Amino acid sequence: MLGRKKRERLTAASVQTYAGPAFPGLPLGAGERQLYKALRESVPIIDAALYKLRRLLGDFTVTCRDPAAQTGLEDFLAKVQVNAAGAGIGEFVGVYFEDLLTYGNAVGEMVLQGEHIGALYNAGLDQLDLEEDGPLGVKVYARDAQGRRECPYPQLLLVSALNPEAGRPWGVSVLRGLPFVSQVLLQVYHTLGVNWERLGNVKFAVTCKPDGLGGMLAGDRARQVAREWKRAMTSREPCDFVAVGDVSIRAIGADNQILDSQVPVRQMLEQIVAKLGVPPFLLGLSWSSTERMSSQQADMLTSELDAYRRVLTPVVGKICDTWLALEGYEPGCRVEWEEITMQDEVDHANARYLTARAKKLEQELKAEQEG
Repeated sequence: MLGRKKRERLTAASVQTYAGPAFPGLPLGAGERQLYKALRESVPIIDAALYKLRRLLGDFTVTCRDPAAQTGLEDFLAKVQVNAAGAGIGEFVGVYFEDLLTYGNAVGEMVLQGEHIGALYNAGLDQLDLEEDGPLGVKVYARDAQGRRECPYPQLLLVSALNPEAGRPWGVSVLRGLPFVSQVLLQVYHTLGVNWERLGNVKFAVTCKPDGLGGMLAGDRARQVAREWKRAMTSREPCDFVAVGDVSIRAIGADNQILDSQVPVRQMLEQIVAKLGVPPFLLGLSWSSTERMSSQQADMLTSELDAYRRVLTPVVGKICDTWLALEGYEPGCRVEWEEITMQDEVDHANARYLTARAKKLEQELKAEQEG
């Protein structure tokens, strides 16, 4: 619990995780993060899936132990400044969650203004280093042109890791394993575009066999035919091509067929969708599936989102507890997430109804047997 003396020490803190423009020296894991960023820019379905997960995460409500602090806490969560141009705890959690999915780690900071939390800041991982601080701690270092410095107020920092390895502070991105698959997919798309450029834009081979009349040299005859053919092809009006001799015209590549890309593209997309955990129909993929299969996929997505919510709940709880302590209230709050979809509420209501009905029938049957 933060006391009055600790408040005085914390008032001097600024945005400690911001070290100015990105330093050319890269911290640990920077190359892997750049790779994941490039994946999102190159493969639209990956970027769309991560945005879908962020939107489907849903909202939450916070209930604190002290009823007198409830109104102030709700007003703080709704209006707190986030980064340079955002507001509200939802904006902060959204950016935090997106970094967690993309890079496996996310770092945030509670920025003090006087003795109150004035803003929430999402720290860029390219400007930070994370190091182990014993078996149960993590140290955060901010990097600048002079080197790196340890953040002096770790109690104001928010650090999360997604599916970390045992004993390690670094998480695992949901995009791990996708670079090879994405490279194959992009190669198929690139080859498809090249083939269409070659075969779709029809080119002609014009062959002229002179008849030996007129005394015109073969080179002059070829240039004349080429000039007349170019005039006929570039004219906006219907134009005839007239040549002397045996002239044959053939489309280059007309007999070739472009390879069918549906099978390899679908195989690569199946791997990507399986890794991201988003049902195909949410990404606009019209793959054949039954209604029951779609319902099962939606249930699996709900389980995935519940797992992500369990990672984010301590982050929201720490922000709320810090605000309560700084405002003079007793820390302690409960974070309750809303149902993901209306269909979930209907299913839960039906489940409760069937459970209650089964209990009633059991009680009636037991009473009849005893009577």
